[in-house]
Amino acid sequence: MARTRDVSAAEDALSEAFAAALSEWPAKGCPENPGAWLLTVARRKAIDAVRKRQVGERLASGWHILVNIPQAFDIPDERLALLFTCAHPALDPASHAPLMLQVVLGLDAKAIASAFLTSPAAMGKRLVCAKEKIRAAGIPFRVPERNELPARLDTVLDAIYAAFAEGWSDPAGTDPARGELSTEALFLARLLVQLLPDQPEALGLLALMLHAVARRRARRNEAGEYVPLAAQDRKLWDWDRIREAEALILEFRKFGSIGRYQLEAALQSAHVHRCLTGEDNWHDVVRLYDALLSISYSPVVELNRAIAIVELQGPDAALVILNDLAKDGRLADYQPYWAARADLLARIGAQDDAREAYVRASGLTRDPAIRRFLLHRQSRYTI
Repeated sequence: MARTRDVSAAEDALSEAFAAALSEWPAKGCPENPGAWLLTVARRKAIDAVRKRQVGERLASGWHILVNIPQAFDIPDERLALLFTCAHPALDPASHAPLMLQVVLGLDAKAIASAFLTSPAAMGKRLVCAKEKIRAAGIPFRVPERNELPARLDTVLDAIYAAFAEGWSDPAGTDPARGELSTEALFLARLLVQLLPDQPEALGLLALMLHAVARRRARRNEAGEYVPLAAQDRKLWDWDRIREAEALILEFRKFGSIGRYQLEAALQSAHVHRCLTGEDNWHDVVRLYDALLSISYSPVVELNRAIAIVELQGPDAALVILNDLAKDGRLADYQPYWAARADLLARIGAQDDAREAYVRASGLTRDPAIRRFLLHRQSRYTI
């Protein structure tokens, strides 16, 4: 992309390079450096494309772009460097994270739309518009200087976390398209902390992800069935990762700032503390959600806050919140909303409504284990 200033053209050139590899490598053998081979062929394909569509001064300009490219100053991974370049200030901020997820991390428009609670068609249009603007305006894909990184950091964090969440939604590892995403995102988050150790939000994101990964094995029992947090076998938790996460939390507290990922990490820490000690800390949990809502409103955060409210004020109070959230069309196909609604309706004895909500929730999840869990809950509450 740096060489062509055209995302679609870069994707086409690399696709042609992969096609050439599939044709040549079985006959001639895999080259010693496959990555360099692919990059060289892709560059040639891009130059060929410039030759075919440009003449005169435009051709010379195209060659200039293809030959003269600034190199990353010291970003330790090219994917991380490309994430920062995708956050170019000339692009619509709403397209930054989706562009990163598609071009750098390989998610399709449907998966990206799900992460941002929008329709695949709308997200596809947003991505096309972003790529067209890059091409039409000749926006340079250069690695920003170190002093420019903090201004682009929030969007990079959002993209890494969205990729992590997409991979996390396949804990059984049955979907090869998502299987490595959470591992890849965790790797990039670690690199980000190494690159910017004085950014508390980067520390917060890594702590949040470590807390989640630490409990991965406990989320399924031996039969492969889903196990909610309160019922998990804590001997299966990865305590090294939990200790690392807690150390990061202590580190970012020294900065005296507040941000989304710091609060999210603190929430994970609070849940772990409650499970370990049995202490009722739901007031603290609700306060953390209140702080999160004050700096970055999200219907998902509001939903999670409502679930915590159940422990303090009961299901009726939480249902009032969920009824209000129902006005937000972004939650119409959001599986956790319907699962939470079903549980609350079952608790107040509205069995018919609970049954319908459980059926809807089970139909929206892609995870067979969660689907079985929801249907089991439905049968328990509706007999």
